[in-house]
Amino acid sequence: MTNNTNSLTMKKVRMSDMVLYGIIYFSAFISVLVLIGILSYVFYRGFSSVNLEFLTTVKSALKGTDGIAGNILNTLYMVVLTLLIATPIGIGSAIFLNEYAKGGKIVRLIEFTTETLAGIPSIIFGLFGWVFFNITLDLGYSILTGALTLSIMVLPLITRNTQEALKSVPETYRSGALGIGATKWYMIRTILLPSAMPGIITGVILAVGRIVGESAALLFTAGSGYLLPKTASQAFGKILESGGTLTVQMYLSMSKAEYDIAFGIAVVLLAIVLIINFGTKFFASMLDVSKRK
Repeated sequence: MTNNTNSLTMKKVRMSDMVLYGIIYFSAFISVLVLIGILSYVFYRGFSSVNLEFLTTVKSALKGTDGIAGNILNTLYMVVLTLLIATPIGIGSAIFLNEYAKGGKIVRLIEFTTETLAGIPSIIFGLFGWVFFNITLDLGYSILTGALTLSIMVLPLITRNTQEALKSVPETYRSGALGIGATKWYMIRTILLPSAMPGIITGVILAVGRIVGESAALLFTAGSGYLLPKTASQAFGKILESGGTLTVQMYLSMSKAEYDIAFGIAVVLLAIVLIINFGTKFFASMLDVSKRK
């Protein structure tokens, strides 16, 4: 009798496990299906608009072109400049909170502030950037104003991911390095950061995705300029000029009912995000392989 009861219990447990596995796999299938559906529809609608002229010219009524070369350059400017500002601050903040700051009300307050900052709508960041960077600091509508605003937006992503990556490093690494006489900063620089690099890179990937996909905040801060610099000095000074990114131009194209151009820009955006993601993942895997060797 007891054996029969145990057998029935095991069958019920296995049935419940099978149901849960089915739900999990079904959810994963739906997620993949939605991604494939979005990618397929966007590429179907916009791929025909993407050609060499579209990628290498700017919008001009005189020449009859609707290119987005200036917007691509502005997007790259925005990504590089934002990461140059936000990455050192985010990683430094995470190192301080995880390795130097003692647990207490101040640390909890900083972490709560960081989490709250991550949940603020982007349009509010844009309003703040317009008032503070644009008007108060007199930077005007420029790529620099947009990059400073986006730096505040992506700072929580980089900080929290770096914190979690540092927490995942075994405590024995720290005690072992300090035990042989290494200084704390040397231990952090040569052991903790390389070990936590995949997690840090994940945070940077998420930050890049948000930078590339942001439009609301940039409408208030960066403007919609699309011209290409003609000289090297203009290329450097372009960060102080108005610069519309791909997402801003896509919004403007949609508002003017230029749907073919908008879907073409969407294809380019997806291609950029996929290249960045795959490239960064490859770089992270190479770091992991070299670390194991």
